Amino acid sequence: MYVIHRTALVNKPSIVQRAFIRHFGCKYSSHYLDLFCMGGGKNYTSELLVSPHTCIDPPPDTSRVSLVQGDYLYYHYGCDAFDDRGWGCGYRTLMTLCSWVRLQQEQHGKPNIPPVPNIEQIQKTLVDLGDKPSSFASSREWIGSFEVCLILDELYGISSKIIHMNSGTELQNQVEMLHNHFENSGSPIMMGGDTDASSKGIMGIATGATKSYLLIVDPHFWGEGTDADELVSLDWIKWHALEDFSPSSFYNLCVPQLRFKKTKTCS
Repeated sequence: MYVIHRTALVNKPSIVQRAFIRHFGCKYSSHYLDLFCMGGGKNYTSELLVSPHTCIDPPPDTSRVSLVQGDYLYYHYGCDAFDDRGWGCGYRTLMTLCSWVRLQQEQHGKPNIPPVPNIEQIQKTLVDLGDKPSSFASSREWIGSFEVCLILDELYGISSKIIHMNSGTELQNQVEMLHNHFENSGSPIMMGGDTDASSKGIMGIATGATKSYLLIVDPHFWGEGTDADELVSLDWIKWHALEDFSPSSFYNLCVPQLRFKKTKTCS
């Protein structure tokens, strides 16, 4: 997948031309560049990394590790050529959750599953639901756990549980719940906050004698996310100790209530 910057028109024209031929069937024009940078309107999910958290080992001081079950696609800043840096992390985490839900529903034969929505479609849906004013459409307004719940329910019929914590220190009270969730249900979780306002995907939890860690898949990466090992080395995918979450920020967890089911195979 190509993420095209206007500076690349001068520095790497051949890459730009290949990207436009691939996506639009023609060579570059400024009109097509504007369309390309708007994002959405094309199926790009096959080019995203699948379950990149599998490239990272659990912390060595842990003995119980509970992970997301089933695959998802890693959505991040600019992955569809739409520049949402600084405000789109909640949307990208929602897209990652939607991809997991879709793959689950596809595997079990549910018909007419909506595609993973782009940012424009998410905003329009929230406006249509009456959750947001009309000015929210085409804005750079953030979304959080509540809006993620609304979209999952509206598009896929999946209810979610929101778990509120007044401080990062209260995450310790959710350790057993999180282990049980990943072991018995298996869906990815979205985390949001206020002082710590960076939305992130939670793909697992690991616990040892003295510490617990959350497995973070961070949507703030900008570029071509084609190498999971590189994402791990740059800490876009990492184990984050509970004690390092902000004590001055509240946190919300959006926990989709859809249980993972293994695909049946012939014996």
